[in-house]
Amino acid sequence: MKISKDKDFPQKKKASFDRDWTEGSIVGNLWGLSWPMTVTALIEQLGIIIDMVWVGRLGASAMASVGVAGLAVMMMVAARQGLNTGIRAMLARFVGAKDFAGANLVTQQAMIVSGIFAIAVAVIGIFFSDALLTLLGVEPHVVARGGSYMRIQLVGSFFMSFAMLARGIMQASGDAVTPMKLSIATRVLHLCLSPFLIFGWWIFPRLEVNGAAVTTLIAEGVIGAGIGLWIIFSGRTRIKPTLKNLRIDGHLIWRMIRIGIPAALTGMERSFANLLIVWFIAPFGTLAVAAHSLLQRIDICIHMPASGVGQAAGVLAGQNLGAGRPDRAEKTGWTAAGLFTLVMMVIAVIVWFQAENIVRIFNTEPGLVQTAANFLRIQIGDYLVFGLVVVLMYCLNGAGDTLVPMLTTLATMWFIQVPLAYLIPKWTDLGVYGVRWAGVIAIILRGLIYAVYFKAGFWKRRQL
Repeated sequence: MKISKDKDFPQKKKASFDRDWTEGSIVGNLWGLSWPMTVTALIEQLGIIIDMVWVGRLGASAMASVGVAGLAVMMMVAARQGLNTGIRAMLARFVGAKDFAGANLVTQQAMIVSGIFAIAVAVIGIFFSDALLTLLGVEPHVVARGGSYMRIQLVGSFFMSFAMLARGIMQASGDAVTPMKLSIATRVLHLCLSPFLIFGWWIFPRLEVNGAAVTTLIAEGVIGAGIGLWIIFSGRTRIKPTLKNLRIDGHLIWRMIRIGIPAALTGMERSFANLLIVWFIAPFGTLAVAAHSLLQRIDICIHMPASGVGQAAGVLAGQNLGAGRPDRAEKTGWTAAGLFTLVMMVIAVIVWFQAENIVRIFNTEPGLVQTAANFLRIQIGDYLVFGLVVVLMYCLNGAGDTLVPMLTTLATMWFIQVPLAYLIPKWTDLGVYGVRWAGVIAIILRGLIYAVYFKAGFWKRRQL
C-alpha cells in the first residue's frame, strides 16, 4: 500500500495511543491491546448481565422473555458486528501500511453503511418482533413481554450501530484504551438507571421488562454513540477522520461489504441456530427456557475475555499483514490462543465447583438453579476450546479471510449442532441436557477445523 502524507494528518507529537503495533514484543503488544479490549468486551456485556439480575426479580417468566428476545436482538447485533469486520480489517491494513488517507476514506464509507443498516433493523423491529418470537414456540405471555422488549432494542439500534462503529474504528487503529473508557461510562449510566426504570423507583415509571430496553437505548444513544463520534471526529484518538469531501464510493463500500457479509452471516448463523435451540428446549417448559436464557448470559460473561483477546490478535494480524510481516501475524494468533486457553482451564475448574453459586447470583428458585447449574457444567467442554475458536476466527477476520469462518460455522452448527440437538434427547435419556451436549460437540469440531486451516496459512496471502 502507498504511504500517504495527506495534509489532513500532519505529523505531531505522539500521543500515548500512537504506537506502532507491528514492532516490539508480540506478547507485550497482545497484552497492551487485549487487556483494554477485554475490559471493553466485559463491560459491554455487563449491560445484559445487569438487566438479567434485575429482571430476574420479576420472576422466571420475565427472565425467559428477556432471554429469548435478547437472542433475537443478538442476531441483529451479530450481523452489525459482521459488517464492522470488513471495516476493521481494511482499517487495520491501512494503518499497518501507514496510509491514513485511506483509513479516512474507509471511515467515511463506514458511516454510510452503518446508517443504512441501522434503519433496516429498526424496520424489522417495528413490524416483526412479535412474529419472530411466536415462531419459536414460546408461551404467549413470553411473546407479549419479549416482543415489546425486542422492539425497543431494535428501534434503538440506530444509536447502537454508531456506538459500535466508533469503538471499532478506534480499536482497529490500535487505540483500545479510549473505547474502554467510553464503555465504562456507558455502563455506569446503565447500572444507575436500570432499576429505576424497571421497578419504577423515585419519579420514574415502572416499565418492568421494557425498562431494561429503554435503559440500554439511553446509555448507548447518549454516551456510546454521541460521545464516541465526538471523540473520533475531534481527533482525540489515533486517526482523525473528517467529513471533508464526503461522497459515496461504491467500489470501496463493495470491498467492505464483500469482507463483511460472510462475517455477518457467520454471526447470524450462530445466533439463528441459538434461536432454533430455544425451539428444541421450549417443549421442556418455561423453567428450562429460563435456565437456558440464564446460561446464555453467563456464557457471554465467560466468553467475552476470549473476544477481547481475539479482537486484539485480529487487529495485530491485520496491521502486521499491512506492514508486510505475515509470519509475525501467524505467531500472534497462536500465542493469543495458547495464553487464553490456559486462562479458560482455570475458569473451568471454578465453574465445576461453584456452578450453583454462580447461578444464584441471578435467581434462587431451586429448580432453576439445579437445571442451570447442570447446563453450566456441561459447558466446560465448550470453555476449554473456546479460546482457540474465537482467537483464530478473529485473526482470520482481521486478515479479511471471512469466508472460511462462515462455512465452518455453517457446517458445524447446521449439520452437527442442530441435528444432534434434535436427536440426542430422542435417542437417549439425557432429555434437555442433550441439547446442551450438541452445542459442545459442535464447537470442539469447529476448533479443530480452525486450527488446521490457520496452520495451512492461506489467509496470509489474502488481498483486500
